[in-house]
Amino acid sequence: MEVREVHTATPEVLDAIQRLLRQLSATAALPDMQALEALVRGESSWLLIVREPDESGPIVAMGTLGTHRTPTGVRAVIEDVVVETAFRGRGLGEALLRRLLDLARDQEALGVALTSNPRRVAANRLYLRIGFRRRRTNSYFYSLV
Repeated sequence: MEVREVHTATPEVLDAIQRLLRQLSATAALPDMQALEALVRGESSWLLIVREPDESGPIVAMGTLGTHRTPTGVRAVIEDVVVETAFRGRGLGEALLRRLLDLARDQEALGVALTSNPRRVAANRLYLRIGFRRRRTNSYFYSLV
């Protein structure tokens, strides 16, 4: 397994992201090449992929980290973590999350937030097992589209 940061938007990476996001959500907005380029070139965003079994294998997992500075410090959010269905249960998601957490530490984030659909039982168990804590807050979203 190889977890690595994507620095260049390619058709292979775009195809993999679109395929993986469909497994995460049937309604997820799928990026185009322009959106992928903005993501990988961003100074406050990171896209990680996992190839299996090694660097020559197909992309079978992905996750992103975004950071932003507030008056009280650097905040970090993990988004769009998904492992190809056939590759789940092999530790790829955990390896991916641990690398995302390392990136957040490198950015001097105070902590890392993420949200997960309650129906993603295995994913939620993983988050708790590696040290995330469930928060009891109201989560709001305001759609701009």
